[in-house]
Amino acid sequence: MNAAVAHFSSANEKQGEAGVRVKAYHRLYRRTSLKMDFQQHGYRATKPRARASPPIGGPLLFDDTSSGPPPMDNQNYYSSGYNMADPMASAAMMYGSTLANQGKDIVNKEINRFMSVNKLKYFFAVDTKYVMKKLLLLMFPYTHQDWEVRYHRDTPLIPRHDVNAPDLYIPTMAFITYILLAGMALGIQKRFSPEVLGLCASTALVWIVIEVLVMLLCLYLLTVHTDLSMFDLVAYSGYKYVGMIFTVLCGLLFGSDGYFVALAWSSCALMFFIVRSLKMKIMSSFSADSMSAKPQFRMYITLASAAFQPIIIYWLTAHLVR
Repeated sequence: MNAAVAHFSSANEKQGEAGVRVKAYHRLYRRTSLKMDFQQHGYRATKPRARASPPIGGPLLFDDTSSGPPPMDNQNYYSSGYNMADPMASAAMMYGSTLANQGKDIVNKEINRFMSVNKLKYFFAVDTKYVMKKLLLLMFPYTHQDWEVRYHRDTPLIPRHDVNAPDLYIPTMAFITYILLAGMALGIQKRFSPEVLGLCASTALVWIVIEVLVMLLCLYLLTVHTDLSMFDLVAYSGYKYVGMIFTVLCGLLFGSDGYFVALAWSSCALMFFIVRSLKMKIMSSFSADSMSAKPQFRMYITLASAAFQPIIIYWLTAHLVR
């Protein structure tokens, strides 16, 4: 009797455990079905979790090491969003752009105090036709008749529309060509070194600066009021590099005899060009300015500037031809 009761009790316990397992499987099946149904209709199951670190690249206000980084979705973004970071980043970008624009305006104002960018662009407004005509004028100025700079509404025409207008393109390119030619000449003579080439370039540049400063000082001391600007003087002073290139090339090709013949030709051509060009600039304002220097003083300045050119040409080219 007791054995039968014990067997019946164990059978009931097994049946109860089987019922509990069936109910557990049924609940798990319902949860799985609901989750799949929610994902199919665009819903995501979420569960609360601890604080997550902000997205990588966002502003970190505090370091949070209490938990690992949150999981990422299919678009490589953290599922936990910090929407307050976007307005802060936008405000920072706007503030940075404002500071950059203000700094740019300040730099432009400081540059315009010493050098007008628009005026500098005027001296580089050239084309191939103008360059060819100007080079021929520098080497053969004797046949040129009209030396007056043309104006349009009280504004001088840009160089590519007027061959008499000074430019800075030819002096700049001629200076660079002269340095390269000097390096080649020194290399042929086995005397090339970076120090010698740097000394040659700096000497040529210093002579230009000295010449322009002396010219400005003479115009100021003699109270010569003219429309010549510093850029005009730099342009006229820089045209000597064209004659220097011609002189060095002739010296390398034909020796010392060719060098001196080219030196004489380029010096005479440059002096004639300087006298005719500066005469139109300096002497033209004498009739409108009765308080300035006498006309002979103006002529002295023009002649002195022209006579100084052969000396500089010889000084800067003689050591390159031996």
